[in-house]
Amino acid sequence: MAEQTIVIKNKRARHEYILLQEYTAGIQLTGTEIKSIREGKASIADAYCSFYGEELFVRNMHIAEYAMGTHYNHEPKRDRKLLLTKKELKKLLTKVKEKGLTIIPVTLFINERGFAKLAIALAKGKHAYDKRESLKQKDIKREIERHS
Repeated sequence: MAEQTIVIKNKRARHEYILLQEYTAGIQLTGTEIKSIREGKASIADAYCSFYGEELFVRNMHIAEYAMGTHYNHEPKRDRKLLLTKKELKKLLTKVKEKGLTIIPVTLFINERGFAKLAIALAKGKHAYDKRESLKQKDIKREIERHS
């Protein structure tokens, strides 16, 4: 049986933000949450990351309730702790505080060991003219590929 890879992307992230630096973080999950993610029933479109003290949490990430779950089922939009090293957390905290940057989730995936990982990025918001420019570049690239 071929191993199916689960990759859930935040398509709006690259359109709305300029991604400066990416990190891969583990997520603290309950049993029914990991089962729902393995079924591909999660969304990170409206999610964002924020600090509480010195810990980083992902907020507004939707993981659908597990169909076979009982009264132990999870809350779909609860805050989930991200697992990074202290050095990475300190670096992110200082950059977010001083430069007005934000941390957004880019992709949610299951690694080769079966753990759910979240690729997060230190990002800067794009202006309207930046968004139009990136759409132009994308169209030009598509036209070149179509003609070659």
